[in-house]
Amino acid sequence: MPVSLADISTANASRYLQQLCKHWSHKFAVSFDEHSGRVPFSEEAALILTANGDVLSLKLDASADRLPTLEDVVADHLKRFAFREELHIDWQPVG
Repeated sequence: MPVSLADISTANASRYLQQLCKHWSHKFAVSFDEHSGRVPFSEEAALILTANGDVLSLKLDASADRLPTLEDVVADHLKRFAFREELHIDWQPVG
């Protein structure tokens, strides 16, 4: 399954991780704490989040046809939560 990674510099890494997870917990069986989270969008797609200091790391696993759409969805949601700062989200394919 294709994977995309993004490391985002922000002083609010843990806060954004928790906001994203809480947001999607109404639709999906999300698990999270202050430093890590997992959003299972489906059996074939999941987002793994890690907050380490001033870096929010995202790992998105999805089928090749869904990956670009999910990259956009995750980035759009994150940018909405981070409206006070300009985040640079640069997805990098793995493999």
